[in-house]
Amino acid sequence: MSPPPHALVIPYPAQGHVIPLLELAHTLVDRGFTVTFANTEFNHRRVIAAMADTAKHGGAAAAQLDRIRLVSMPDGMEPGEDRNNLVRLTVLMAEHMAPRVEDFILQSHRHGDAEPIMCMVADYNVGTWALDVARRTKIKSAAIWPASAAVLASLLSIDELIHRNIIDANDGSALTQGTFRLSPEMPEMHTAHLAWNCIGNHEGQEALFRYLIGGVRAVEGCDFILCNSFHGAEEGTFARFPKVLPVGPFLTGERDGKAVGHFWRPEHDACLSWLDKQPARSVVYVAFGSSTMFDTRQFKELAMGLELCGRPFLWVVRPDIVHGDVHEYPDGFFSSEDGGKGGGVVAGGRGMVVSWSPQQAVLAHKAVGCFVTHCGWNSTMEGVRNGVPFMAWPYFADQFVNQVYICDVWKVGLKAEADESGVITKEHIAGRVEELMSDKDMRERVEGMKKLAHESVKEGGTSHDNFDLFVQAMNA
Repeated sequence: MSPPPHALVIPYPAQGHVIPLLELAHTLVDRGFTVTFANTEFNHRRVIAAMADTAKHGGAAAAQLDRIRLVSMPDGMEPGEDRNNLVRLTVLMAEHMAPRVEDFILQSHRHGDAEPIMCMVADYNVGTWALDVARRTKIKSAAIWPASAAVLASLLSIDELIHRNIIDANDGSALTQGTFRLSPEMPEMHTAHLAWNCIGNHEGQEALFRYLIGGVRAVEGCDFILCNSFHGAEEGTFARFPKVLPVGPFLTGERDGKAVGHFWRPEHDACLSWLDKQPARSVVYVAFGSSTMFDTRQFKELAMGLELCGRPFLWVVRPDIVHGDVHEYPDGFFSSEDGGKGGGVVAGGRGMVVSWSPQQAVLAHKAVGCFVTHCGWNSTMEGVRNGVPFMAWPYFADQFVNQVYICDVWKVGLKAEADESGVITKEHIAGRVEELMSDKDMRERVEGMKKLAHESVKEGGTSHDNFDLFVQAMNA
């Protein structure tokens, strides 16, 4: 009997990438594969610590998890260096991880490994070097794009954008300030919101643009380009770019009630026990992902807006914010027993603040009535998959395009709009929540999207069939 096929999965080192790629790894295991999942050393430690069952066994560097072997490799950054500097992190990974990954693959073949690595699934954002390694080691390869197909389409269309005089050929900067479409059926995009134009400073944006051009060239030679989306969500984009195969939406972040790929341990029992006590569709769920940071004024305005709306709310304020005292809550926001430290039940028991949540389980809970979100793609797909309307509050990168989908294309959410001083006020927050909670037509539209999402991943659905096609090719 031949051994199961062995795949190497490499995520980009960000929370919104590690979670869906680890879910992809689990899905490959469901289809008979053995998987090696290669995180950076820094994120490997965080993932292991967040997985309680694995952590009990010491969190070894080569942890085993249901035929998924979790391994770590250096990212090239120094201890304590800011890994939110995505441009520097991206460049250093190419220099330091690529030779380690290549040697890792070759070693699996040299030493008579019973299950040598036969294929690679690389996050598109590490594809510039990872897919080159796959070619040199002569294994099959696929690129996985864990965000919207529309944003991927903008990367694949860089040459076209240059030809149309929309962006500069040297640094990708916008030549005109305004909107454009890649096809009439695709969402409108703004030149300032192209992925490389809304991260870091100009120097970093230019370096990122150059790196992304390399990524476009790299994926041209891989066997598959997969996307964590579904046909009904982005029909016009998939028609324009038929080589991009939708295989989502992934059920991200949780397997059998356990955290999958989280950097922090979710407060699972606390969140769900509190939600169980709330009326159906009454709770405002507020979560801004792993990177969003507000200034003190906006943070307080959000807190006061949640108080003003008069509805129960579950608010996720990340551990790095809570423990670092980055933000301050309004006076009296917490009951006296909480000591105002940024955790627990808000005064009166109407709200709850947690440092990290099991988001998939929360959005699936019957008590949740709307989702205040940064519009990260994982959050967007999780909200759609669970039929929850959105208050869309993008922060950077692809999130602005996702807001266009939510509010203008699918019409399943409302935009959070700032006043003339750049602040989204407490009155606006409370007003938007009331609109979302009372809009029956929007509820019907998001339920329709939910149905399309579920149909896509069932047997016979487009995403299910595409994933089967991919699996068969990798296993051939």
